[in-house]
Amino acid sequence: MDLPVMPPLAPMLARAVAEIPPGMQYEAKWDGFRAIVFRDGDEVEIGSRTGKPLTRYFPELVAAFLAELPPRCVLDGEIVIARGGRLRFEELLERIHPAASRVRTLAERTPASFVAFDLLALGSASLLEEPLEARRTALLGALGGARAPVHIAPASTDREQARGWFSQYEGAGLDGVVAKPLDQPYRPGERTMFKVKHERTADCVVAGYREHKSGPVVGSLLLGLYDEQGALQHVGVCAAFPMARRRELAEELAPLRMDDPAGHPWAAWAQEEAHATARLPGATSRWTGGKDLSWLALRPERVCEVAYDHMEGTRFRHTVQFRRWRPDRTPAGCGYGQLEEPVSYDLSELLGAG
Repeated sequence: MDLPVMPPLAPMLARAVAEIPPGMQYEAKWDGFRAIVFRDGDEVEIGSRTGKPLTRYFPELVAAFLAELPPRCVLDGEIVIARGGRLRFEELLERIHPAASRVRTLAERTPASFVAFDLLALGSASLLEEPLEARRTALLGALGGARAPVHIAPASTDREQARGWFSQYEGAGLDGVVAKPLDQPYRPGERTMFKVKHERTADCVVAGYREHKSGPVVGSLLLGLYDEQGALQHVGVCAAFPMARRRELAEELAPLRMDDPAGHPWAAWAQEEAHATARLPGATSRWTGGKDLSWLALRPERVCEVAYDHMEGTRFRHTVQFRRWRPDRTPAGCGYGQLEEPVSYDLSELLGAG
């Protein structure tokens, strides 16, 4: 492979802001695997955000890139799986599997798509120093005839339209809106774009915690919500605390520590088969590898309010933010019914608009 922009390449990143800034190009914030795609003739390489190759996990996209992309190009975009009109991040995670046979089966069962939002090289020319406005024009020209599963991300310079997207697209599982300065060159690894994400609050049961890697203080709180059958389901963690606060939390929660976890709603967490029928903490994955996922059980008696962006199935999609304790709430009242459901939006309409 001999391209004017070569792998590995760190993608340009965004920093969070509270409001959609004016005077920029706006796009939906896709919830998938960020990917830099390199094609040089018959060679294709897909690089992840961290620079590790994703090529072997998406054989159907390699075939699509050979069929639909210009012979020599470098693209920035997002790998997604869309089914039933919305994004399916958990199905995307299943692709990171060591067995090639399993990957091939999933590629046929739940094929992925690629949403391109930037063109970094074309032919023998690097476009990294070109302004976004010029790169966008080049992207539309290069991929104007591309067919699914390769798509161009819809974009607009209309701030009001971006505000509409912020609300409308959430029903398809998208994260929010990204704003990009039109005169900006591509800056690998730098946070020079802006993102506005959804945020809501929920009251959750604190049913355990993991210790911090530095010692016996709180690393992350394990959160639960009760389902309609009255079972406490593990829905995520909150982990962003200053060190002093981690020590305080360990002291606050000490009276709730269960030396014997028998009787705890998640007592079966160490049994692999238990994870097939309930959402429990400690499930291993190909991302965590050999990481210690053990945790300390607490009597599920305390409630905290957390801020979250959106749900992925029955759990929080990202790590949530601790807001405050809720001594006025009872654990039994912390159910899924309190969660706000976004208005449904058919993702096929959005991909078609690209």
